[in-house]
Formats: sequence, C-alpha cells, structure tokens
Amino acid sequence: MNIGIFDSGIGGMSILHQAIVTLPNEKYIFYADTDHVPYGTKSKQEVVGFVDGVMQFMLAHECKAVVIACNTATAVAAAIMREKYDIPIIGIEPAVKLAVKESDGKRILVVATPLTVKENKLKELVERVDDDHLVDLHPLPQLVSFAERGEFVSDAVSDYLTKELSKFNLDEYSELVLGCTHFNYFKDTFKRLLPKDVNIVDGNTGTVNQLKRVLEGRGELAIHKESVVPQVRYFESGREILEASKLEHIERLHNRLEIMRKI
Repeated sequence: MNIGIFDSGIGGMSILHQAIVTLPNEKYIFYADTDHVPYGTKSKQEVVGFVDGVMQFMLAHECKAVVIACNTATAVAAAIMREKYDIPIIGIEPAVKLAVKESDGKRILVVATPLTVKENKLKELVERVDDDHLVDLHPLPQLVSFAERGEFVSDAVSDYLTKELSKFNLDEYSELVLGCTHFNYFKDTFKRLLPKDVNIVDGNTGTVNQLKRVLEGRGELAIHKESVVPQVRYFESGREILEASKLEHIERLHNRLEIMRKI
C-alpha cells in the first residue's frame, strides 16, 4: 500500500521530503496538480473540486493514507474529504501554536497564500491559541509563482520579500510561520532578510509525525528495513513523470529541500 501526498505544485515536496526522512520504508505517490496551480488564488468551490479529483486518484492507486500537503487545500477541503472518504486524511496547517509557545511575548508573522489568509480555519486557529493577540497574517501570492518556475534565489525574489516584509517592524517579531509549503524553498532568503533572532517555523515535521501516529495506531506502518532506497512515483495532474530530465529536476528539488530542512 502507498502513502499519497499531494499539493497544487512542488510545494508539497517539502512534506514528501520530510516523510522520506522520517518514514523511509514506506512507498509514496506524490501528486502535483500542476494543471490547476496555484490553489491559493482560486475559489473555494474550485479547490474542493480539484481535491476531490485527487482523492479519487489516490484511492485508485491503493493509498492507505493521504496527506494534503497544501495549507490552502487543507483549510478549504480537508473536512469535506474526511466526511466523504473512509481512509486517514492528514492535513497541514500553519504551526501557529508552536510559534506562540516559543515567542516569549514577541509578535508572530504568519505568511501564506491569499485564500489561506482569508479562510476561517486559519482565523479560528489563531483565535484558539493567540490569547495575547500577537499574531499577524500576511499573504505572499507571488512566492508560489517563483517556486513553480524554480526561481528560488534571485534579485526578484529578494526585492519582493524585502518589499513585503518592510510593511512590518521586524524587530518586534520573534517567529515567522511559513503557512504554505511552497515557502519552504525560500528559507535562506527569509533568513537573510530577517533579524538574526527571528525563528522560521513550518508545519512539515508536525504533519509527518501525525501521519506516523495515525499509521501506528492502525497497525499499518511499513516493516523497518536497513539501507532502503525511497520508493516514490511522481505524477503531474494524473500523468506519471517518467522523463529523465523531469526526474533529474525533482532530484535537484530534493537536494534543495534537504538544505532548507536544516535551516
């Protein structure tokens, strides 16, 4: 049986990468819905339809669990999919609770897609954990487009983030929460632009740990083997990626994500 992981694009590969690190014995299907990227600028109804289509694909490919590796899709569609499908569906949400715990009374900036910022799910999360009203939400719509075209370090990326971050007095902040999996590719630029004492927080490890707990509880974790080679099949909106050039590009993305994982 497989674990299905999907996103609107390459952002969800940061979850896949962490899953391979934590659960190397599992078999994975990674689905990038490139025909419809980005989800963050679509309507709620459109996103629900896209996610439903991906869920049907995952069930047809013998997935024992599915990770929605997209904050936007989780916010909009996870609850609906859990009502419809009888397999574990693990979503991702911005690590606001962890950031509040570690903030030591300083402010917290959560950056995400426009749809995630607008959705009630994120606002309700903030209301539950942010008793002192320390959290600010801010959309970064262009960052997904930069990621999808592989532009991770450039003057344009730096200029865009400098402009957006200049809207805040960053000396008042202790935590930056990455509320979109695409944003993980830019940790080095964020780190360079932020004050040295600002921590960068993402939800990848927490999401994968939750996946592990769910599979353990169901007795469905893969048997541990030494020196395993990760088994992953990659799809673009249902089309399997087999071309050598595209697989080489995926390997380069994993290499970058390993560097970003350690920041």
